[in-house]
Amino acid sequence: QVQLVESGGGLVQPGGSLRLSCAASGSIFSINAMSWYRQAPGKQRELVATITSGGSTNYADSVKGRFTISRDNAKDTVFLQMSSLKPEDTAVYYCNAHRVLSPGIVVDYWGQGTQVTVSS
Repeated sequence: QVQLVESGGGLVQPGGSLRLSCAASGSIFSINAMSWYRQAPGKQRELVATITSGGSTNYADSVKGRFTISRDNAKDTVFLQMSSLKPEDTAVYYCNAHRVLSPGIVVDYWGQGTQVTVSS
């Protein structure tokens, strides 16, 4: 099992910045990738950014150049640095841990989510 706890959400003005944190605990040695997702009211959950166990990163087109995903292996924590925030970034942000058990068999773990609101 893997437990994920997010923090760092809040209210920020357009153009501002926030840094989200996701602290992982449990069987973290087997995690293949960590990601941030978000879900806005009335919309489906969407992938925002991913960082693999090898350090590769990937971003949704809507956040490229504005968001940065990183990790601190010593603290088992993943971060999402968000800059130049827009009202459309408003959503609940969820941390995800992805584990591949065997080809075609995967397990996903989720945090409880943290609200990010971008508004003046």
